[in-house]
Amino acid sequence: MKYFVFCALFALTYANVDVNQLKKLQALPEFAGVSLVELEAQTRLTVPDLIESEGYPSETYEVTTEDGYILTLHRIPLGKNAKKSNGKVAFLQHGILSSSCDWIITGSSKGLAYTLADEGYDVWMGNARGNKYSRNHITIHPDQGSEFWKFSWHQIGAIDLPTMIDFVLNKTGVSSVYYAGHSQGTTSFYVMTSLKPEYNKKIKVQVSLAPIGFMKHMTSPLLKILAFFTNTMEVLLNLIGVNEFLPTSDVGKVLCGDNSITQILCKNALFVVCGFSHKEMNATLLPTLMGHTPAGSSTKQLLHYSQEIKSGHFRQYDFGLIRNKRVYNSFFPPDYRLAQVTAPVYLLYSHNDWLAAEKDVSKLCDKLGNCKEKFVVPNKDFNHLDYMYGMSASETVYPKVISIFNSH
Repeated sequence: MKYFVFCALFALTYANVDVNQLKKLQALPEFAGVSLVELEAQTRLTVPDLIESEGYPSETYEVTTEDGYILTLHRIPLGKNAKKSNGKVAFLQHGILSSSCDWIITGSSKGLAYTLADEGYDVWMGNARGNKYSRNHITIHPDQGSEFWKFSWHQIGAIDLPTMIDFVLNKTGVSSVYYAGHSQGTTSFYVMTSLKPEYNKKIKVQVSLAPIGFMKHMTSPLLKILAFFTNTMEVLLNLIGVNEFLPTSDVGKVLCGDNSITQILCKNALFVVCGFSHKEMNATLLPTLMGHTPAGSSTKQLLHYSQEIKSGHFRQYDFGLIRNKRVYNSFFPPDYRLAQVTAPVYLLYSHNDWLAAEKDVSKLCDKLGNCKEKFVVPNKDFNHLDYMYGMSASETVYPKVISIFNSH
C-alpha cells in the first residue's frame, strides 16, 4: 500500500486516454502482441457495446429531472439464456467519479449486473448527473460556465434517484425495486429516503457496498487534504477544479512506483481518491477502465464529502454561516434524518477501505431506521473499489448480495 499512497497524492490528473498511457499498457505482459489501435478501440467501448459483446440484451433510456438534467439509464432486461425475468427489478447505482459501467466491466462471469440478470432480475443501472452518460441538460452546456456544476450528491439523492426510480417503476410496472449501491450510490440513497420517506416503500431492500454516510475516520489522503483546505476555497478550487473535478497535475512532485499498473492508476483521479489494491486488480480491465474512469463529477461532490470529514456529521451542504442562515434558517446545515430510512438496509464493508471506515459504518448502522445487518468482507486486502473491479468480488461479495435480494 505504501507505494501507492504518496503516488496518489501528487499525481492528480484527469484520466484522458493518450498514446503514452496506451504504450504503458502495451508493455504489460497481459497485452503482449496487442496493437495500440486495438487498445484504443477497447477504451471507446460504451456500456451497451460491452453488454452486447457478452451476449446479453441491452436497452438505453433517457429521463429528465425537474431541474433539467438529462440522465441515462442502462438496462439488461434478461439473462443471456433466460426467456423471461422472474418479475423482480434490480436497480444499481454507481459511486463517485464512476458510471453504470462499474456493474459490468469485469465481464459476464464476474459482473454483478450480469449475475443478477442470470438470476432472473430485470437489471437497471443509473447514471448520476455530471458523469459521462449524464453530461446533459435541457438548457445548460456543461462546458460553458459554472451553472451546470452547481450540485453535490445532495441533488443526486434528492432529485436524480427519485426521478430514475420512478421511471423504472413506471416502465416495469412493479411497486418496488431491489437496490444495490456502491459508495456515493449508498450516500445518495440515504439522502433520498431520509428527505423523501415515501420512497422507502419503493425499495424492497437496499444493499450498501462500501457505505458512505459518516466519514470522520476515513483515511483517504486526498480527502484529508480537501478537508484541511475546506475553509480556503480559492486554494482548494485551484487544486481540484472550479466546477468539474479536474485535479491539476502540478500540485507536487510525482512519486510513482516502478510498477507499470501503479503508474497508470496513479494518473487516475478515481484511484487517487479511493485507493488501490494490487492483489485485486485485474490488469486486463485497464483499457476499459481508462475509457470510463474517472467518469466525471462536480467539484462540490468532493467538497461535500470533505465537509463531512471535518464536521463528523452526515448533513446537507455547508455554504458558510451567512448563506446557511438564508438557505436553512440556521447557521449550520441540517443533519439528514437517518431514522427516516425505514427500508431494510444491509451494510457490507471491508477493513482496507480508505473511505468507509468500520467505526463510521457502525455509527451509520446505529442511526439508520432499519439497519438489518452489517457484514465485513473476509479479505484483508479488499479496498473501496474492489467491490466493482476486484477479482474476488464475485466470490466474496456478490453471492451475499444475491442471497439478500432473494430473501426479500
